[in-house]
Amino acid sequence: MAPDRIPGDFGRKLREARERRGISLRQIAAATKISMSVLEALERNDISRLPGGIFSRAFVRSYAIEVGLDPEATIQEFIAQFPHDAVTAGHPPSEHVEDHEAVESDRRMASTFLRLIAISVPVAAVVLYFGNAGRRMMQTSQTPPAANTPEPAKPSPRFFEDPLPAPSSIPAAETLPSAAPAPPSTAAPPVASASPPRPAAPIEDKLTVGLSVKSPCWVSATVDGQKKIDRLLQAGERQSIDVRREMVLTAGDAGAIALTLNGADAKPLGKTGEIVTRRLNLTNYRDYLQRR
Repeated sequence: MAPDRIPGDFGRKLREARERRGISLRQIAAATKISMSVLEALERNDISRLPGGIFSRAFVRSYAIEVGLDPEATIQEFIAQFPHDAVTAGHPPSEHVEDHEAVESDRRMASTFLRLIAISVPVAAVVLYFGNAGRRMMQTSQTPPAANTPEPAKPSPRFFEDPLPAPSSIPAAETLPSAAPAPPSTAAPPVASASPPRPAAPIEDKLTVGLSVKSPCWVSATVDGQKKIDRLLQAGERQSIDVRREMVLTAGDAGAIALTLNGADAKPLGKTGEIVTRRLNLTNYRDYLQRR
């Protein structure tokens, strides 16, 4: 089927505005995160390369901002020239699409925060280690030396002056009693050896996101600062993505996507036909899992 090419000067107007500013398509693609093939199709009035619905209007808005045109007036002109259902219907208003710059700013902030944590944890561990070592050395230096073994008591001179009578002269009744039983020991019972510490729960170093598509849906996924998916996924497609820091996932139809997070089923992203954006990382992904 031939692409929808509607004659008109909308694409030419965009191209002329871009050329007046001396901006290349590659610069706009880098700033808006829209592929160059889609931008070229937009300048050629080839709307068959656009995803349709709110995504098309979002692309036009981003392009207009970069070349200095009024975004709202440009969108109205785009809708007037291409009144096709794939362009104007099927999705909520464009105000709900997250701004690309805000997403990138949040991503950079999260990356900086994670780097600070990665640096501060080893530093805190080193400080704690040397603090404990210094405390033990101080306690050792303050321990009093062991008392000298007392010298055996010298026999009293009286022992030689008044010797005990001979055993034969001691009455039987006065026979020395056997050694008295030792009093019960008051020493504290030995302390039971402490139970071995439980091994710490393993720290997960990545998040594996499984993505299954139930019906055609436009999906955009930015993983650890790099664009991994930015296209229309067909029913039955499956994707497995490893995330080290954070994943920003945008779906054009929340009901068409099913997720698994580290092998566990996740909650539905939203209602059918709803555009959603979710941020998933090692800290918050359990909030998206289904409760058992």
